[in-house]
Amino acid sequence: MSRMKSISLQTKLSLMILALLFTVLLILGLIFTHLYSTSVEEQMGERALNVAQSVAAMPAVINAMKSENPSATIQPIVEDLRSKTGAEFIVVGDKEGVRVAHPLLDRIGKHMVGGDSQQALVGGESYVSKAEGSLGSSLRGKTPIFENGNIIGIVSVGFLTEDIEQKVDQFELKVMSLIGTILLLGIAGGFFIAKNVKRSIFGLEPSEIGAMFLERNTILQTIREGIIAVDEKGGITLANQEAHHMLNRNEDESLEGEDIVSVLPNTRMPEVLRSGKAEYDQEITIGHNHVIVNRIPIIQKGKITGAVSSFRRKTEIEALSRELSQVQSYANVLRSQTHEYANKLYTILGLIQLGAYDEAIDLIHKEAIGYQEVVQLLVKAVPNPILSALLLGKYNRAHELHIQFFIDEESSMSNVPEWLEQEKLVTIVGNLIDNAMDAALENQSGDKVVHLFMTDLGKDLIFEIEDSGSGVREEEMERIFERGISSKKGEDRGIGLSLVKNALNYLGGYLTISTSRYGGAAFTVVIPKGEERYV
Repeated sequence: MSRMKSISLQTKLSLMILALLFTVLLILGLIFTHLYSTSVEEQMGERALNVAQSVAAMPAVINAMKSENPSATIQPIVEDLRSKTGAEFIVVGDKEGVRVAHPLLDRIGKHMVGGDSQQALVGGESYVSKAEGSLGSSLRGKTPIFENGNIIGIVSVGFLTEDIEQKVDQFELKVMSLIGTILLLGIAGGFFIAKNVKRSIFGLEPSEIGAMFLERNTILQTIREGIIAVDEKGGITLANQEAHHMLNRNEDESLEGEDIVSVLPNTRMPEVLRSGKAEYDQEITIGHNHVIVNRIPIIQKGKITGAVSSFRRKTEIEALSRELSQVQSYANVLRSQTHEYANKLYTILGLIQLGAYDEAIDLIHKEAIGYQEVVQLLVKAVPNPILSALLLGKYNRAHELHIQFFIDEESSMSNVPEWLEQEKLVTIVGNLIDNAMDAALENQSGDKVVHLFMTDLGKDLIFEIEDSGSGVREEEMERIFERGISSKKGEDRGIGLSLVKNALNYLGGYLTISTSRYGGAAFTVVIPKGEERYV
């Protein structure tokens, strides 16, 4: 079925191109033939008139017209001239229109026929006419013979129209041959063009393209993300309904053709068009809305031809992120506790079965005290339940992985500004601790240690996460925050530190990297406690 549609479209395009080409060539052929026929007639008529005027001006002809037998003198002259000029006939008549010279001798002495001699004999005019003579239809040049201002005769020089038509027919044959050749080339060219058009539209039929266009518009208008597309010069080519709402524009007001910078002054679309690099999860302000933006360049055959930006209100993502963060934090705590305490319970069960009651009691006491110390520290130093749950979950996770996770006893995080978004703090601290645990696990020869110190004293919030991993090489310093860049093996790497960087940029904070006391990396995060900043 698909194949039949493909052939149908190619055939339709080929026939349309061929019909157009045939029509144009036919019209041009008729025009050229008409112009050629007119030109030949004009040239032949002018030629006939020039020969007639030359004969009429000959002194020998003028003098012979006054003699008793003008034919004897004039006939040889005009016949010689007729053979040289290629004229069909040269006829000379007296002032009465009686022939004194004619290609056929038996017609000498008879009146000239055709009825087109009066203008010359009476009016004294020189002209070209077309008439039916004794030799057939011909194109004639006629002129009077003057002596001292008096008309004493007439000269008629003619070319048969049959000869003229033969020349025109020969020209028409050449034109038709040329048209036929061009049409053959047109058939091949039409098929080639149709095939390339078909390929350029991915083998789709016009009805399928129309259906896809309607589907695309419906999808764009129903999704809850704003979408704006621009061309290579930054001109808007598409904006869906949600984009109009976020920009406070009327839905009936088209944004197409407007420059993206004039609509969104703080956009980074021009940078994406210049660099050709996609940007993900960027945060900007549109009107009174804080939105999350993704920008992706459109690249065709190695050339940037435009870009597409999608954006969604940050409040919607925050609501979902808040719920997900809480659920994930609690889930991590429960999962780690379940796994770890299952092991401890089996161990205690084994000790009891072996009769080692004292060892079982010591293990229970040790575990209770260790976990209680961590909980008490978090309750005292970190009143924020989200951050506390995160750290408790990370502690249990570290315990599960046999990593020594220390939270510095001098830590304090009780003065977190209300404006500071908890999700950003969770993203920063959580990803840095995960990164530190991954680095510690790679240490095969020493202790696996992660140390956290945090303080809210002064004007900044400060978090310092150290690990006993292999550290960060100097050549990696500039690139580790790029999305997809990671020194670790495996898929889905190089995302955590990119999210940390975006969150810090949003909060106006910064991060430094140094060597930890355990030989690995030390990440120090500084977040100002001043007013909210959007970048």
